[in-house]
Amino acid sequence: MKRRLMTAVGAMALMAGAAQAQDLVFPVGEGDFNWDSYAELQKMDLSGEQVTVFGPWLGPDQELVESVLAYFAAATGADVRYAGSDSFEQQVLVDAEAGSAPNVSVFPQPGLVADMASRGFVTPLGEETADWVRENYAAGQSWVDLGTFTGPDGADHLYGLLFKTDVKSLVWYNPENFADFGYEVPGSMEELKALTEQMAADGNTPWCIGLGSGGATGWPATDWVEDMMLRTQPADVYDQWVTNEVKFDDPRVVEAIEEFGWFARNDAFVSGGAGAVASTDFRDSPKGLFSSPPQCFMHRQASFIPAFFPEGTEVGLDADFFYFPAYAGKELGNPVLGGGTTWAITNDSKGAQALMEFLKSPIANEVWMAQQGFLTPHKGVNTDLYATDTLKKMGDILLNADTFRFDASDLMPGAVGAGSFWTGMVDYAGGKPAAEVAAEIQSSWDAQK
Repeated sequence: MKRRLMTAVGAMALMAGAAQAQDLVFPVGEGDFNWDSYAELQKMDLSGEQVTVFGPWLGPDQELVESVLAYFAAATGADVRYAGSDSFEQQVLVDAEAGSAPNVSVFPQPGLVADMASRGFVTPLGEETADWVRENYAAGQSWVDLGTFTGPDGADHLYGLLFKTDVKSLVWYNPENFADFGYEVPGSMEELKALTEQMAADGNTPWCIGLGSGGATGWPATDWVEDMMLRTQPADVYDQWVTNEVKFDDPRVVEAIEEFGWFARNDAFVSGGAGAVASTDFRDSPKGLFSSPPQCFMHRQASFIPAFFPEGTEVGLDADFFYFPAYAGKELGNPVLGGGTTWAITNDSKGAQALMEFLKSPIANEVWMAQQGFLTPHKGVNTDLYATDTLKKMGDILLNADTFRFDASDLMPGAVGAGSFWTGMVDYAGGKPAAEVAAEIQSSWDAQK
């Protein structure tokens, strides 16, 4: 159902900012956007106030974020300046230590926010914002937890707002292949395992799995294990695993590794047999979905993987995806694994506070949604504005989530999350026992302490 654009009074307010908004990607007042939330922004007069934003995006991604920030500038009169860098993580810390940090910084990984917050380089957003996130984001407490860190006072505060997220809990498939054999999309992990067994019994190979990635070989398996942790254990166990309060060789972690092995270490379940998993490049792995006859019927991978589908593949027609399902019998809800960018105030000002308020508005989300590369758990947006059906379907997965958790390996010490965890999964795929692999990863973690 379409929203009312505005009341007569609201229309006059919008027109006052229209002259400044001529270069906006979507003309103010047109389309099924939440222009009421834009009108609310116009109540903030930031004329003459400069707001600096620093983040990781360059090129087309920079153009996208600038197109969103333009609405904040047009509505408030603020002078908003975005700068991007491919060495963001190093530069933002240097700037903070030099006392020249930008007003707002956009962090690709929450770990750096935690480090800077502990040193007093980030401004808490306050309990009011935490309450807002709980109320307005699907799985709201998860997003509060992701932005909460320990400050220099030793207490926990909300320091970051997750804005622009990604989904990893996806299974890709070829709808035509499913239709040819009468296979149906599973709604639970029990059904997914039954489907895997049925495909094998039919003489078909259920899965394409590849762990190869040059110097980063092994990382695709860490995503599998993380998803399995969320599907076999409560979210707080996942959190304790990330911090090593639950050790890597804990039986619950070993179980999650073996859950991955149920799929990956069965010759009948994997294209090329279990021995090919570690040596197959992850970028080549999904191509088996599109060969004739198909080399596999399913591929678990994050939302970026269509970039490696054969040229001309149309998502929604030649390829589709479904949510990597949870166990119906474990009653852990619908957990989603993913990532996202954390926006935080690194140089407090009236403009910085106002910009964080802007990120909470439906219009800030909708403008990016209607372009590309953006997903949101915001429950107040018009999801029909997503630029493609694919993005809308991924956005619906976020909105239906009971729990959201950030990629665990990205939160672990680098020597573990981007080291022994990767290599350990290669060893496991090659036949080494899960308990032995987990013990070796834990030893590498102990060595970091």
